[in-house]
Amino acid sequence: MDSETTIGDRIRRFRGRQMTQQDLATRAGVSVDVIRKLEQNRRGTSIGTLHKIARALDVDTSLLLAKGASVPSGEANAGVVAIRHALTSVDDLLGDIGGEALPLDEAKRTVEYAWGAYWGGKYELLASILPTALPQVRATVHAASSAESSPANDLMARLYWVTGCTLVHMGQPDPAYLAIRMALTASQGADDPLLNATLRGSVAWQLLVQGRYDESIRVSTSTAASIEPSGDVPPEHLSAFGSLLITAATAAGRARRVAEARDLIRSAGGVAERIGHDRDDYETAFGPSQVIMQTVDVHVVTENYADALDVAKKMPRDAGLPLASSARHLADRAYALARLGHDQKALDTLLTMERMAPDWVRYQTLPKLVVGELVENHKRRVNASSLFGLARRLGVPSIT
Repeated sequence: MDSETTIGDRIRRFRGRQMTQQDLATRAGVSVDVIRKLEQNRRGTSIGTLHKIARALDVDTSLLLAKGASVPSGEANAGVVAIRHALTSVDDLLGDIGGEALPLDEAKRTVEYAWGAYWGGKYELLASILPTALPQVRATVHAASSAESSPANDLMARLYWVTGCTLVHMGQPDPAYLAIRMALTASQGADDPLLNATLRGSVAWQLLVQGRYDESIRVSTSTAASIEPSGDVPPEHLSAFGSLLITAATAAGRARRVAEARDLIRSAGGVAERIGHDRDDYETAFGPSQVIMQTVDVHVVTENYADALDVAKKMPRDAGLPLASSARHLADRAYALARLGHDQKALDTLLTMERMAPDWVRYQTLPKLVVGELVENHKRRVNASSLFGLARRLGVPSIT
């Protein structure tokens, strides 16, 4: 961890001596009191506000959050650098396609294994398998017969896609964006409009993560319009359409376009009701549980914390959410509880989340923000030993 251990420390460093706190507040469109308290480590803040401050400082938000960007490993061909090298291969320029071509069924198992690791939050495992898998599946595409070309490109698109999603969580937005654009290119050879549309939705998600909310909304809504169901369509078509609406709603919530976010959530809810159950199509979960989860998220980012907790009560015990999504839902609930002053309940929720997804949580920003707020307010009634133990495990500075 760098010597500047808090978000406030890093804001102060990037602001430097040439920009006053008032200058930064004006550029970011926030109050100077927000900047002052952040730099004094006397308050937490939302991801949306951090995006605004990062833009004003002309830095990536991940630099303010000090989000983990490396996965130390004893293996020579593993980690973020190895993934970047595999992603930016120059084999085609050298006329020598590296990697051993896999039979299609083995390539399919490789891609499915990678996605299983992703939804399980096992980013360190992904850091060890992706550098090898990428050249192997590229070689598979290169060696494919005309009959195998479409399914091979489908697998290549999905592997680039999971690579991009993984890199986002490792704090690598630029290569992540490159990976998803490469996935889009590969999908053109797969001849599957729904895969291409879902990948465009992933582009919108990456734009959302970068704080480019308006672009995220435009990409997701325009793509949704291009595949809007008409008449009787298969469930996977409905699922792809609903997922795009969910992404647009989440971006609208972060952009504080509350009415638009609610309309989009309502539309997505209608699609989920039409399907009737949770599904997993194109490596993406969608259904009633996903709509509840994202409705909670929209309420949280728009600071309607009581409404968020009311909606969260509707989540079924047997919700068909992937592990990473279930953990994220608990993080949202913990954030709402903390903002309403229910510190012990927030801590209990975070501890449940950590037990559920110990690998996932280490790479997430929101749980760390909540823990930071709980540490800041540690004099309120809360189990201090449990709180400081969690803070230590997540690398959140604490006062002991």
